Amino acid sequence: MKVHTLKVWPKQFEELSIGDKTFEYRLNDRDFRVGDTLHLQEYQPDKDIYTGRVMNRLVKHMLTEGFGLPDGYVVMSLGPYPSPSTREVGRK
Repeated sequence: MKVHTLKVWPKQFEELSIGDKTFEYRLNDRDFRVGDTLHLQEYQPDKDIYTGRVMNRLVKHMLTEGFGLPDGYVVMSLGPYPSPSTREVGRK
């Protein structure tokens, strides 16, 4: 199982942090797998900076083909990380 560090824009980061968003749609250029950890870092693209807010999520399920999903893309269902980081959704 791998840890994948990913940029997340502020609106999506907030939705993930409060639990309204429970999935990630990504190009599968990192060989994502069920059981992997996503280390998500809030990123402001307009300022080209990381905010310092981070969170971890566990990949629980993956949709890799069909249902109109383009080749090479994946939808990952996310769950809470088993042992939450004390830095979760906080500043570094």
